[in-house]
Amino acid sequence: MFDKILIANRGEIACRIIRSARGLGVRTVAVYSDADARALHVELADEAIHIGGPAPRDSYLRGDVIIRAARDSGAQAIHPGYGFLSENPDFVDAVESAGLTFVGPSAHAIRAMGLKDAAKALMAEAGVPVVPGYHGANQDAEHLAGAADAIGYPVMIKAVAGGGGKGMRLVETPDRFMDALESARGEAATAFGNDAVLVEKFIAKPRHIEVQVFGDGTDAVHLFERDCSLQRRHQKVIEEAPAPGMTPEMRAAMGQAAVRAARAIGYKGAGTVEFIVDGSRGLRPDGFWFMEMNTRLQVEHPVTEAITGVDLVEWQLRVASGEGLPCAQNDLAITGHAFEARLYAEDVPAGFLPATGRLDHLRFDPAARTDSGVRAGDSISPWYDPMIAKVITHGPTRAVALRRLGAALAGTEVAGTVTNLAFLGALTRHGGFAAGDVDTGLIARDLGALLTAPEASARELALVALVATGLDAPATGAVAAEGSGVDGLCGFTLWAPMRHAVTLLAGEARHELRVEPYAPVHIAVTHAGQAMEARFRAGGWWIDGARMDQRAARIGDNVVLFGAVPRVFAIPDPLARAAEAGAADGLVLAPMPGLVKAVFVRAGDAVAVGARLAVLEAMKMEHTLAAPYAGRVAEVLADAGAQVEAGAALVRLETEDPGA
Repeated sequence: MFDKILIANRGEIACRIIRSARGLGVRTVAVYSDADARALHVELADEAIHIGGPAPRDSYLRGDVIIRAARDSGAQAIHPGYGFLSENPDFVDAVESAGLTFVGPSAHAIRAMGLKDAAKALMAEAGVPVVPGYHGANQDAEHLAGAADAIGYPVMIKAVAGGGGKGMRLVETPDRFMDALESARGEAATAFGNDAVLVEKFIAKPRHIEVQVFGDGTDAVHLFERDCSLQRRHQKVIEEAPAPGMTPEMRAAMGQAAVRAARAIGYKGAGTVEFIVDGSRGLRPDGFWFMEMNTRLQVEHPVTEAITGVDLVEWQLRVASGEGLPCAQNDLAITGHAFEARLYAEDVPAGFLPATGRLDHLRFDPAARTDSGVRAGDSISPWYDPMIAKVITHGPTRAVALRRLGAALAGTEVAGTVTNLAFLGALTRHGGFAAGDVDTGLIARDLGALLTAPEASARELALVALVATGLDAPATGAVAAEGSGVDGLCGFTLWAPMRHAVTLLAGEARHELRVEPYAPVHIAVTHAGQAMEARFRAGGWWIDGARMDQRAARIGDNVVLFGAVPRVFAIPDPLARAAEAGAADGLVLAPMPGLVKAVFVRAGDAVAVGARLAVLEAMKMEHTLAAPYAGRVAEVLADAGAQVEAGAALVRLETEDPGA
């Protein structure tokens, strides 16, 4: 076993690797960019080495600097985590040329699976079923369009390099093929430096089921399947293991196909063979096809660990240090069911746009496994993936594991940046998902219902009002009445009762409340003519006889109500003047910080509604900004190549008819 390894990654996966290495008695070296100088993985590692600026190309993608850091620190091996250099065969060659061990597959295996078209041909030779499509070298647009016609619409355009939903476009009719091809190629070139694509038949009710494999370079085993069908914009949201509705026959067929794939390339370490499955007829051994192989550890690996009891990172380190497979296929079994939910800083109603911000408050449910690389007080940077944490639960059955996931999400508290927490909670309560009726189109079909949240109840508003006025605060020195922990002088006034008028804003809704403290543990709250009694006893607030299980916290000028449906209420300053109106009419604004990748219009151009104006690249994704109405371009306010902040004006439009 190694004495010391360097982790060529950041965030939650770096922290995850550190924990397993520590369990084996292996010392760890972290690397960090300017943006990560105070990051959690830097604090947890035994050593930490600065490697450059905040942009990945200036730090985490600098293979030569990372290798030099490993040699200078005395590390014997480099663990790449996932993303960044984890699937870069040239980096693997450089690591081994430096006399170090790469914790992962060989450069040959990565190259064999790195291009989707070549990988599919190789898998077909190995007897693994592949989806009908065009995987050839001819990248002429007309040729690709002809291939799509021959395959039959709908089709999927996919970048031959990379993954994560980048460079992927669904095309439903021939007239949209060329625009989709141009968009996919542009995103692929940015993300992978390769704009080549393939075209495949789109499966009508697709399920994304993948098989975890592990090899030692000679032989391989599989650790069963994961269902990753719950996706938005081709990116996974909630994963589970095993797949609902899986039959023993199909599990055996998929597992054997995945092992054949791993053996065909002499695979070493942890990898995932991804299959597209036709869910329209149930799960059948003749209804799955190879999509791609990820030659690295996957983000969703914890659900496999939960149902098998295996530490995959430990296995990676053991095999990389020279051991054979830790166990045979017959030694592996499934116990129970597990879920993983990806908690992101993102604006779901705005189209899952990545968000930034400071995590003013962060608390995870201690009953669940939570893999995270951030703490309260940390910031979500525009430079990297905006994941806050992965919340993982396990139970004896799928129903129990799902209920535990819902409870764990309800017990997770985040404030300071917009997140997808409420959306994840809504997914756990979705009837179809609860029944195991999942496919990759579920979120898109039911997005409206998933975003619809019930109005806050009168009791919830009363609790928020208590927090807004500070009347819920524990004592800081006075003896608490009835052992409540509330300031003993709370509510004391001379001559007349104290009254607080409280205004709470939630989106377009405005709530007016009156709060009257009579004693430290007895407060009256009135909302819309409804009088309620708030009493503190048994360690919590009771409002109108009901115990309030939710927690609330004041963060600046907001009160955040945590729970199954987290909400944010703004507290307006009564002395502040009304804010000026927002951006002037006609301004197209950047929805997030990012790089202006392209500008398609010039001043004076006439544009139709929906016309592409510019492309903004942020957090490894491209976002097209379209004209909100037909008109004329009055000004172009940002050039291609400019780095802009959220809210920056990019283009100003004016209507053709000034009186319109």
